[in-house]
Amino acid sequence: VQLQASGGGLVQAGGSLRLSCAASGRTFSEYVMGWFRQAPGKEREFAAAIWWSGSMTSYADSVKGRFTISRDNAKNTVYLQMNSLKPEDTAVYYCAAGRRWRGVSQESAYDYWGQGTQVTVSS
Repeated sequence: VQLQASGGGLVQAGGSLRLSCAASGRTFSEYVMGWFRQAPGKEREFAAAIWWSGSMTSYADSVKGRFTISRDNAKNTVYLQMNSLKPEDTAVYYCAAGRRWRGVSQESAYDYWGQGTQVTVSS
């Protein structure tokens, strides 16, 4: 599976962005998909994940209520809708694909990673 993230950019605090992650391969619908982010000088951290069918989602406390993860298996794409953005959301955002839900907030649960897209939120 190859992953290509896009949709990052510069936005003012309080604004919105939607990230997309397009996957290659015909088995996209079999994968749990996740979004992680890495701020400057910090370790990469979990943001959100979605079950292969979309019936289950998981969010980090820091983004809960502001971010929404979704997927379109017909388009092999997962999305991250980010609303009410804050300067502390500034980071490179990565999408990832894995086979299991257990430990979904851990990097070790994922087998494939995209290249990342930069999100910058100005105050």
